[in-house]
Amino acid sequence: MKKKLKSSKFIRLSNFTGKNHYSSFFKTSFISLLLIFSFFILPKTSIFLKKNFLSNKVVVSNSGVSFDQVIKKNNNEKNIVEEKISDLKNIFADIDFFSTDDEGLNSSRLSSITIEQLFEDTNYDLKTVRETKLVNIGNSIDHLPREIKNIEDVKKRKKLFIQIVLPLIVEENTKIRLDREKLFSILNKNINSEKDKKWLNNKFKQYGVKKGDLYSLKIRMDEIPVSLAIAQAAKETGWGTSRFAQDGNALFGQWTWNGDGIKPAGVDKNAKHKVAKFAVLKASVRAYQRNLNTHSSYIEFRKERAIQRDNYGKLKSLELVKYLDKYAETGIEYTKILKKIIEQNSLTEYDDVQILPTSLKMKERV
Repeated sequence: MKKKLKSSKFIRLSNFTGKNHYSSFFKTSFISLLLIFSFFILPKTSIFLKKNFLSNKVVVSNSGVSFDQVIKKNNNEKNIVEEKISDLKNIFADIDFFSTDDEGLNSSRLSSITIEQLFEDTNYDLKTVRETKLVNIGNSIDHLPREIKNIEDVKKRKKLFIQIVLPLIVEENTKIRLDREKLFSILNKNINSEKDKKWLNNKFKQYGVKKGDLYSLKIRMDEIPVSLAIAQAAKETGWGTSRFAQDGNALFGQWTWNGDGIKPAGVDKNAKHKVAKFAVLKASVRAYQRNLNTHSSYIEFRKERAIQRDNYGKLKSLELVKYLDKYAETGIEYTKILKKIIEQNSLTEYDDVQILPTSLKMKERV
């Protein structure tokens, strides 16, 4: 009896062990197949999620410094937080800032024929610029020629206007780009020198942000796409023919309440604003960049620019133009006109134009 019991126990134990063996085998095989499938599908799943759900969720600066602290998620949109300056009336309170001491003092207004000859002598042609992506800023023009409004050939008038304003815009953008590179260089240092701190303090004032507000400074200190600037200058001046452009070097029709300016014709007699007047065209470009980079009306413009800069590495004017509806009273219609000007004149071809290394002014800066 005892032997049968022992034998019986042995048989039941053997059957139990066999079942476990097969069960473990199937479990191991299933898990192995599951892991292989996971490794196969994981990369594709990651790409899918990144493309469809994770894109544009975090903005990271070109220097590797995260911007996530200045982004708040609200209604599935990013709101870049930056300090506002007071109001439009104060934007040109320091109008003299836009002209250096020597700008405009010894400059004379050249005729359109003289300017065209100058460009021909220096081999400055827009076709070459589009091909080489380089422009010489050594012979920048300080004033628009009076005769530009008499050029009946619209295509010729537009070409001359672009030739005049293009080097000015590229040069001022280059200054901002160099400042931006220096800013990120300072931010990546463990210890900053007194010279660096002084430079930062000057930039806080220049961009109208509180001292120490590096997040706002990084967002504001950036370029305006060349195509967008040309389009706005063309729209505001009638391709260089307006009274404000001719008499005040005003390329962008900016208003001032405190600085030197020209009273618009037909404006209400009680109106206190004037169109800002500048010593030279370049100062007008500088003020225009200051306006878009600091005024509270263009926070959305700067937010979109920051997103583009960090997601694509370059700026897309045809998208950015949508955020300039507050630049003119006509709002959305104004942005549609700008977009049309950019497209009809192929202005985006100038967006990646750089300064010719041999330019006299570039040598002086380097």
